[in-house]
Amino acid sequence: MELLDKLNWRFATKAMNGQKVPQEKIDRILEAARLAPTSSGLQPFEIIVITNQEIKEKIKPNAWNQPQITDCSHLLVFAAWDNYTEERINKMFDLTNEVRGFKNEGWENYRQQLLQMYPPRPAEENFIHTAKQAYIAFGAAIIAAAFEEVDATPMEGFVPEAVDEILNLKEKGLRSVLLLPIGYRDTENDWLAGLAKVRKSKEDFITELN
Repeated sequence: MELLDKLNWRFATKAMNGQKVPQEKIDRILEAARLAPTSSGLQPFEIIVITNQEIKEKIKPNAWNQPQITDCSHLLVFAAWDNYTEERINKMFDLTNEVRGFKNEGWENYRQQLLQMYPPRPAEENFIHTAKQAYIAFGAAIIAAAFEEVDATPMEGFVPEAVDEILNLKEKGLRSVLLLPIGYRDTENDWLAGLAKVRKSKEDFITELN
């Protein structure tokens, strides 16, 4: 019940007070995102953690001037691979073999399957797939933040191309997908604070087939 209580507590914070989040909490939120499941275990994205206020100020006008961008403690940028390449796929499969200490014939066959399927596809199709994987970790980070009683505001409302340029993501083969300001709510200036949480009823949300 503790986790559900924390999820009921959280909301998409509209105003933050600038208070710094302890590093140990940030570390646990990031670790939750790192441990999130991804297709074939490829983790085809990275997280850029921004505390530099000048960089936040540059991003803000490219995110509808949402105040959380500059008033947050940490701004997380989820950036997905711009494409699947043989090098990227092999790197993750090699890492798996290294960590586990052995090679598995079925796993190596699966490697070849992905190498034959992913790199030949159009880059935009592959980016859509990598972006979907970033969303999974994004959700894990939001849940972890709630568990830590840290506020977070999921954001899709920004200009990715501008953020990519500010952070030099193109040079790294990355494209920004999502922003997640993390901090503490400013209850006096947040119009959403204190309002009832609204979600569909279980009957309208869940279908059971027995």
